[in-house]
Amino acid sequence: MMSETNPYMMVGERLCMDFINTVSWRESADKRREWFTSYAKWVDWCIHAEVLTGQQAKALLLEAEEKPSEAGDVLKQAIEMREVMYRIFKSISKDISPHQPDLELFNASVSHFYQTLQIIHEKDHYTLKFKQTENNLGIMLPPILQSAVDLLISNNDLERVKQCEGDPCGWLFFDTSRNRSRRWCSMSDCGNRAKARRFYQKEK
Repeated sequence: MMSETNPYMMVGERLCMDFINTVSWRESADKRREWFTSYAKWVDWCIHAEVLTGQQAKALLLEAEEKPSEAGDVLKQAIEMREVMYRIFKSISKDISPHQPDLELFNASVSHFYQTLQIIHEKDHYTLKFKQTENNLGIMLPPILQSAVDLLISNNDLERVKQCEGDPCGWLFFDTSRNRSRRWCSMSDCGNRAKARRFYQKEK
């Protein structure tokens, strides 16, 4: 699901969806593969997702070298938040209510990071931004969290949250098709695999 020319597939159509999809073959016990095997890998993905600039990434990696234990803790926090988001949005894709403990964990993250939210005056307009704290190693988390919050409170758009029908892919995406008929994370991946399977069964 990744290649050297395109190291990360970004097919979720929303930042939080792509963040959730940083596990290949999520619902397979044998094939499942974690992308964030190190803090550096997470930083690299954040550059690709345009959450970080190259200059920011370089500074974070230098800081992580000086504080490896803290960097490891932040990575663990990111993965835990990702898994909470996955369970919440998977439930939504199945049109069932998320488990209350997951909502409580998500709200705890919202409460924590929103303490740093502030209104910034930029030239002729105002904008909301998360200010940097003493621990800059986790500055990538707030915008990802904000993406999830924006999607959750969109209400009417939640029916566009779907899970890829390719088994055992497990990836989630926001269906932007006009008739809301998207079924696969990618037609070139799970879509073609399902097509080949149908052809094989027909020939058989």
